[in-house]
Amino acid sequence: MADFGAADLDTFRAEVRAWLEAEYPAELRDADAKTDPEAVWGGRAFAGSDDPQSVWMRRCAEHGFTAPTWPKDYGGGGLTAAQARVVDQEIARGRYRPPLLSFGIWMLGPVLLEYGNEAQKAEHMPRITRGEIRWCQGYSEPGAGSDLASLATKCVDMGDHWQIDGQKVWTSYADKADWCFCLVRTDATKKHEGISFVLIDMASPGVETRPIKLISGESPFCETFFTGVKIPKGNLVGKINGGWEIAKRLLQYERQNISAGFGEGGGVGGGSAADLAEIAKTYVGLEDGRLANLELRRRVTQSKMNSQTLRQTIGRIAAESRASNGPSAATSIIKYAAAEFAKERAELVVEAMGGLGLGWDGEGFTPTETAAVHGWLRTKANSIEGGTSEVNLNVISKRVLGLPDPK
Repeated sequence: MADFGAADLDTFRAEVRAWLEAEYPAELRDADAKTDPEAVWGGRAFAGSDDPQSVWMRRCAEHGFTAPTWPKDYGGGGLTAAQARVVDQEIARGRYRPPLLSFGIWMLGPVLLEYGNEAQKAEHMPRITRGEIRWCQGYSEPGAGSDLASLATKCVDMGDHWQIDGQKVWTSYADKADWCFCLVRTDATKKHEGISFVLIDMASPGVETRPIKLISGESPFCETFFTGVKIPKGNLVGKINGGWEIAKRLLQYERQNISAGFGEGGGVGGGSAADLAEIAKTYVGLEDGRLANLELRRRVTQSKMNSQTLRQTIGRIAAESRASNGPSAATSIIKYAAAEFAKERAELVVEAMGGLGLGWDGEGFTPTETAAVHGWLRTKANSIEGGTSEVNLNVISKRVLGLPDPK
């Protein structure tokens, strides 16, 4: 695809729209299309798969649409931020499925561009954009959650390789991941300055994962154990004992993207604010063309206003990020607000459904109703994952507002 300047965005949009319409697999146009839900994350398990989602992912990757702003040399589209936004808008407008969901794109890739050496970029980034490798994040430990710098997973220099021993927890999708970007301790005499950032092949001997079942009934998180795991020396990103700087940078990208559901027309917590209004109308009913319950109507309206405010804030912070060559501490505003919005919205959905919003499974409840209560329980983790709300409030007060530490 040819590059276009800012003045040619309309032409670029027309070209993107035509390409999407022509290349979107026919099987996915059916809302009830049967496809493996894990296919959208890609990975080794879907190498050569003819699953229509995998076909869609590969077509978009070949066109640079899985990582539109990444350099073409590393498998990206080489597009400007404005062009990438057009791609996102057109995918949302056409109600096309996302070509690829990826921690590699959202978190690892940006820090590799900033801190990785040329060999690491050349090896990992094209495979990320093609969806060939699914990544997980090895940060939290049983004794190192909010105080992440207390992590104890050891990484010892064995001469020709590194050896890793320890445990991580809340490792999202570790049981399905191919590789892990991980924080390890390379110097036990220092806290922040003794941490390094390494890449681990999850197929390595000594790696074990155990899914953790949540109150929602799902198991997206895992315990991850490393016992005598050997990794090549070249899997160290950046400098030895320089991992804390990379870790903080990656968290900014994570917080910027953790509310990615608030993209064009989306919403955190399972759908858009407009969906909430439709659910309320369906279950509560209308009176003179308006939602019958006055108080619920007020709260649904406030939720829609909060949704729009958050979306505008995300846009402002994204623009600031592009202008300053990377995300800032302001990403903590997005993370905190998105978590609160998701919980509020899920509670309103369940409340609007009344008794039908209490169904877990079985007869008498529709899939929408059971999904609502499962989703409501799942949102309880939103204020913990990706940095707790308390930690993010501290970041906002100190690094965004410049407030002094309490005495």
